[in-house]
Amino acid sequence: MVAYNVTMENKDNMDKVFKALADSSRRKLLDHLFNKNGQTLNDLCEFLDMTRQSVTKHLLILEKANLVVIEWQGRNKLHYLNAAPLGEIYNRWIRKYEHQRIEALQELKNNLEEGNHE
Repeated sequence: MVAYNVTMENKDNMDKVFKALADSSRRKLLDHLFNKNGQTLNDLCEFLDMTRQSVTKHLLILEKANLVVIEWQGRNKLHYLNAAPLGEIYNRWIRKYEHQRIEALQELKNNLEEGNHE
């Protein structure tokens, strides 16, 4: 089993990520950036059919969670998906449970192949 050191900084960052992912509009923004990275605020507003103010609010929460990073190109502010925090959540919360499930499935497969149906 992989040990994961949870510092207060990691905990605070993960809390921000989970908060950001709790809203369906923000998840849609992330999905849209996954499909086409480097979009302007106008591009994102058109996709979500939301006001600039609403999209800006959602983007700020995603930026604070480090799920979206920005880059200025001239006067254009481009938004990019940063998947690293999602990888941290996968490593901390999903992978350890995934391993146990795979072991249970392998044990079930072995029992069925041996004719042991307990």
